[in-house]
Amino acid sequence: MIGLEHIKEISRKSPSKIVLLVIDGVGGSPHPETGKTELESAKKPHLDQIAKESICGLIDPVSPGITPGSAPGHLAIFGYDPVKYSIGRGVLEALGVDLELKPEDIAARGNFCTVDDKGIITDRRAGRIPTEKSAELCRLLNNIDVSGAEVSAIPVKEHRFVLIMRGEGLSPELTDSDPQQEGLAPKKILALSPQAGRAAEIANEFVLQTKVLLRDEPSANMALIRGFSCLPDIPSLPEIYKLKPAAIAVYPMYRGLAKLVGMEVLSTGDSINEQLESLHRHYADFDFFFVHFKSTDSKGEDGDFEAKVRAIEEFDSALPRLLDLNPDVLVITGDHSTPASLAMHSWHPVPFMLRSQRCFPDGVGKFSERACLEGGMGRFPAVEIMPLAMANALKLDKFGA
Repeated sequence: MIGLEHIKEISRKSPSKIVLLVIDGVGGSPHPETGKTELESAKKPHLDQIAKESICGLIDPVSPGITPGSAPGHLAIFGYDPVKYSIGRGVLEALGVDLELKPEDIAARGNFCTVDDKGIITDRRAGRIPTEKSAELCRLLNNIDVSGAEVSAIPVKEHRFVLIMRGEGLSPELTDSDPQQEGLAPKKILALSPQAGRAAEIANEFVLQTKVLLRDEPSANMALIRGFSCLPDIPSLPEIYKLKPAAIAVYPMYRGLAKLVGMEVLSTGDSINEQLESLHRHYADFDFFFVHFKSTDSKGEDGDFEAKVRAIEEFDSALPRLLDLNPDVLVITGDHSTPASLAMHSWHPVPFMLRSQRCFPDGVGKFSERACLEGGMGRFPAVEIMPLAMANALKLDKFGA
């Protein structure tokens, strides 16, 4: 696999446009009654037509058998080795709500949740409480006083918030309190290195005081913390690929990730139609667009098969607005699979298709897991998507003599 340093040497500017559509958590698994996945169950004429004009395959975001988080999945699609460039969720959430982080700040992702009277998690997302309620709870948490550090909670979207810890000599090398499943108690946060001992004490004190402050709250009586991180050192997309990139995403984490890798984050409404309107408005100003659709992942995580099918159909119905632009290179894939049968991210490979004037359509007639398994790309690492898109856009010179 060619590294980013070599891509940087051969990348060049060209007038062609690349549009990368990421349908979050798009991959699924067969329904026990029909034997069809969510993609196979959905009516999606536009996605299927694009598949007929594309070269298709399946991608592994990290590696076969490895279940990726959202950040590693997207980093791989953008061409970064997700193992080498491991970025904590906290920094991405913070950047996504335009927080100005200092190099020494530690950021973590928080979920408001519910626990029973024995302290067992009953809902990791507190029913996806409204953002307004989350803001109210954050105001309560900002009364927490921890000796030797400044801690603050900032609402993000729905049940999500960002925890910022600021103080001297703190390290983000900490474990999570979130066990990532219901029916378990929150975990104690542990230091992964001697330097992180003080940060672990601060984080655990914050969690303890949170439990006390929220104990009488009916909608969310506890918080789960994960993804402790500081600002990383990562090369930017404009630096590597010589692109002028833009991002159109609704959820803060994806906006934060896009900002971190050097994309300009464009304003947009919440619906996919409004996102594609933003694409139209700014189409002349950039040569690379990352468009992120979240609803498929949310419905998969909720374990709602039919709702995920409807989300796919909603996405498909908006596609004519994009196809009017006829981008030189169109890539459609996902950052990971989220089967409704599992109600969480999974290790399953993700459908992929690339359409351009310079690719060879491979005879695949539908956009689905089984159909893409027969595609000309076969099964390949997600980090190879960007070189493929760049080559089809005539943005890469020859490698070597």
